[in-house]
Parts: sequence; C-alpha cells; structure tokens
Amino acid sequence: MPGGNLRNSAAPRPSADKTWETVQSKTFTKWVNARLAEHSLEPLNNICTDFSDGTALIHLLEIIGDASLGRFNHNPRMRIQKVENVNLALDFIRSRNISLTNIGAEDIVDSNHKLILGMIWIIILRFTIEDINEEGLSAMDGLLLWCQRKTAPYKEVDVQNFSYSWQDGLAFCALIHRHRPDLLDFHALDKRDARGNMALAFEVAERHLGIPQLLDVEDVVDAAKPDERSVMTYVAQYFHAFSSLSKAETAGRRLGKFTDVMQSVYDMQHDYEARVGRLIAAIQAQQGEWRRTHFEAVYASARGLSDAFNKYKVTTKRTWTDEKIELDTLLGNIQTKRVTYNLAPFVPKPGLTPHDLETAWTELASSEVRHRKAINQYIRESRDILQRNYGAEANAIHAVLSGVSAELAALSGELSVQLATVDGLINRAKPVGASLRRLAELERQCTAANIDEHDYTVYSVEDLEYDSAMVTKALQKKARFIENQSAVRNMTNLTPAQLEEFEATFRYFDRDGSNVLNEVEFRAALDSLGHLFSDDEFASLYDQLSCGSEYITFEVYIRFMVELTEDQTTPEQLLQSFRVIAGEKEYVTEDDLRLSELSSPSIAYLVKVMPKSDVSADGFDYLAYLRGVFQR
Repeated sequence: MPGGNLRNSAAPRPSADKTWETVQSKTFTKWVNARLAEHSLEPLNNICTDFSDGTALIHLLEIIGDASLGRFNHNPRMRIQKVENVNLALDFIRSRNISLTNIGAEDIVDSNHKLILGMIWIIILRFTIEDINEEGLSAMDGLLLWCQRKTAPYKEVDVQNFSYSWQDGLAFCALIHRHRPDLLDFHALDKRDARGNMALAFEVAERHLGIPQLLDVEDVVDAAKPDERSVMTYVAQYFHAFSSLSKAETAGRRLGKFTDVMQSVYDMQHDYEARVGRLIAAIQAQQGEWRRTHFEAVYASARGLSDAFNKYKVTTKRTWTDEKIELDTLLGNIQTKRVTYNLAPFVPKPGLTPHDLETAWTELASSEVRHRKAINQYIRESRDILQRNYGAEANAIHAVLSGVSAELAALSGELSVQLATVDGLINRAKPVGASLRRLAELERQCTAANIDEHDYTVYSVEDLEYDSAMVTKALQKKARFIENQSAVRNMTNLTPAQLEEFEATFRYFDRDGSNVLNEVEFRAALDSLGHLFSDDEFASLYDQLSCGSEYITFEVYIRFMVELTEDQTTPEQLLQSFRVIAGEKEYVTEDDLRLSELSSPSIAYLVKVMPKSDVSADGFDYLAYLRGVFQR
C-alpha cells in the first residue's frame, strides 16, 4: 500500500501476553534467514539483537528490494557508525513509500524488540504480502480470500482468519493437496491428529516445495491463539510458492501449447504430403492398368470392361474425389493455422504440391475419356460380330430345313427307295437340334447386348424351332406312311376302301403319332369299326397280339383286321359270325338271321339244316351245326 502506514493496516495489535513476541521473533528471524540464505549470507540468531549494527538489515533490504543501498560501514565499531548504517536502511524503506511511525535508528541500535518486530512486519507486508491480489482484494484480505478459495472443496477446512482456523493443520494440508495431490493424501489423514497433520504439512512444504519452516508445530497447535502475523507470514510463503508453480505451469503450458501447435502443423503437413503421394500413385497405377488392358471384340469381355469402368466411377473415383476435396481443405487449414501463429506458408515437397495433384487429376480425366471411348468401340464391334454370327447360324438352319422339305415334297418311286430317302433326310435334320441350341445361346448373348433387331437374318429362334418341329413331324409321318403302305401292300383280300378305313382309324386313335396303339386305343379302334368283344375276350386277344408288350404295331393291327374281316370259312370265323348274329346267345332264331345281311335262300338253307335248340323252342343250335360240318 504505497504511501500508507502499513502498521495501521496490519493484523490487530497483539495482547499484553508476551508469547506473541517470542513466536514473532522466531518466525521473523527464520523469514529473514531464508532471504539471507538466497545470497549465502550468514544467518542471524535473533533479529531483535542482530540488527543493531545495521549491516544485516542493509543486506536484507538489498535482497528483497533488488537494489544497492550504496556505501555503508561493513564492520561498525562505534555507535555512530551503527546509527549511520541503520539510518541508511530506514531511508531506503521510506524511499519505497513505506511509512515508519515512532521508530528511529537508535531504537534498532538499542534492540527495542517491539519496534524491531513492528518494522520487520512492515517489511514483510510491503515486500511479501502487499503484491498478493485475489479477485480485486489485495494484501491480507486477498491472501485470506485465496486461502478460502483453495480450501473450499475440503469440508473439514473452514478458513476464517489467520489464527484459529489453522490450529488443526488441515488447512495447510489442504493447500498442499489442492496444488500437489501427489505429495500427500488429504482424505487419508486422521482429522483428529492436529499435531501429526501440522508436522506433515511443515515437512512436505519444506522438503518438496522449498517453503522454509517459519513456524514450529507447538507455536500453532499449543497456542491459546496462534499469532496472526506469524501465521500470515508463513501462509504467504505457500501463496508465492504455488504462484511460482503456477507461473512455471503457465510458461510450460504456453510452451506446450506452442509445441502442440507446431506438432499439429507438422502432423497435418506430413499427413497432407503422404495422402497426396498415395493419391497420385493410385491415379498413375490406374492409368497404367488401363493402358495395359487387352481389348477383344467379344461382347462379354467388352461388357465386363464397361461394368468395371462404371463401378470405378461410383466407387474408386468418388473416393478419390472426396480425398482430393479433403486434401484441398487440409491444405487450407494448414496455411490458415500457420498464418494464425505467424509462421511462413507451407510449401509441400516437389511432386506433392497442389499443382502436381491438379496435373495428375487432369491427366486422369483424359485417361478416363480414352478408356471409355475404347470400350465403346469394342462394344459396337462385338455387337456387330454377334449379329453376324447369329445371322449366319440362323440362315444355315433355315437352308437345311428348306432343303429337307423340298426333297420330301419331291419324293417318288418304289416304297423301299422312298423309305431309304426319308431315313436319309431324318439323319440330315438331326444336327439342326444342336444348331438351334447354339442359335439360342447366340440369341441370349444378343439380348444381353441389348440387340433387339437383327441386321443379317429375318429368322428368330422361335421361327426356326417351329419350322424344325414341322419338318421333323412331316418326316416321321412320311416314314410311318411308307411303312404302313408296305404292310398293307399284299393285303389283296380287302378292298382299297376297307384298307383306307382301317388305316384312317389307326391314325385317328394313334394320338401321339407313335405308329402304335396301347390297350385303350386298340379297343377304341375296334369298337369304332363295330368289332365288339367282352372284357375277357379282349384281354386274351390283346395279350396274344401284343406278345406281352404295352402296344400293338400298325402291321400287327392291319393283319388282325384283315383276318377279322376277310370272307374266309374257318370254323372260328363262322362261329364268331353266328355269335354276333345271335347276340351272344347259345342259339340263333330265324328272326336273328333275317336281321343279318343273309339272303332269303341262305336263311332257308340254314333253317333246314341246323338242329333245333334244346333251350329254345324257336331256336337253332348253331354250335352243333358247325361241329357236324367240321367234324369237331
């Protein structure tokens, strides 16, 4: 407090009890010795007596005032020399706008304890406590507020003054723990052990923080009321020690921040160059791959290259685009950061500059155009080749089918020659199936190539499959027809009309065109021709004709029909005829005979020669008649 009377702003005056004087004398002496020790000067035993010649006082003031007091008597022997020294010291104190009331050089030379302690306290206030500032409060009030703020998190500590609040030692421990929690564990302290806590705080402060032990444990713990000036002097050492620590930490943080910035800038620059290098290398590798591409006029290959290029555009190229944008942003951030910290602009290494990256990017765009153009050219060529191949295959198939059809239409001559010719035509048509499969595969490739119309043919796979089926069917029908004609050629006992009827019936019931009849088809054919058989009769007949197989051939069928209908007089045929006329009865009547196609003379003859039936009065036994005629 410049120009003020520091004695009046100090703590309350001490009581009449002289204990305070002893404690202050020890505390202030230790404080002075700590200052003298900074310059390797001899320590004092007691400031109340050792300041009498003025030399120690002058040394103290030169140290704490950071100034020389000029010439003085270094080894005064006379009182006047001592007074001169002390006056020199007091004048220096007053030159610092420190008011000294009721104290003169003689008081110090004569070792006036009370006045000497008061002077030292004023010096301590001026050079140790006055510069303390906490939220606008200075000196003692600022120091008290600082203590309160630092110990606020500790519920066992309540700093209200520089006396009773410090007797349990916890406030000292709290200050240490708040700033250096590594030095002691506050929460593990026995809060009831005031002496142990005080001793621990004093020891840790001196050993690890460089704070001289100005107080003795008993001066605080055992005192009825600890001396405020002594406690305040000691606590001020904590403030300055931690302030110095804070300044070091601040300097460290400042340097650390700068180092972090530089490291960050370096990392960003290194990251930029590394990423630019990788991106340019990847671009160049891709261009090399495109240059080495082997193009074929095969649509699947060209389409594969096109698909790969399209995939590249939506994957790799987009990734590169994002990376390039991020690199541009990163470079801008680097330059901005360097400007912020007054650093020179960043210049990437040769080959990694923004210009290098832009050049690579421009070359990539040109390579993309060339590669896409080459792919499109080969796609067009491959499509044309596909159409040519398809046209050639389709036209060849049509030529074969047309040739077979023409020769089939012109067929003539002997049946054996015709059949041999048809067999040859069937063999010529067989490879068409494989050709159609090749054509279908070509059509699939054309569809995949988005070819909807063909420039080299008018025939589709569907058209040619239909034509092939028709030609094959015609050949099969012609072969069966010739075979059937060969089978009926010698059937001379039937009229041509009968043979045509039998053949037409066979073809009608041969629904699948296989030239054979199964059991159901054969019976239906007989029924349609008027030849009716019981189930047992038909089963026996079918088994006999099919020889145990599942079908009857046309030749077997036609021979059976010839036998069934030829006008022969075999006993079996005559017996079957009588049964048909009699309606399956064991006898035949005259009325039955009239309903048949027999002539009147034939009816009269049979009525005359056939024996009467034993089961019917108007019937005739045709079985007995046949037995007699054929002697069976």
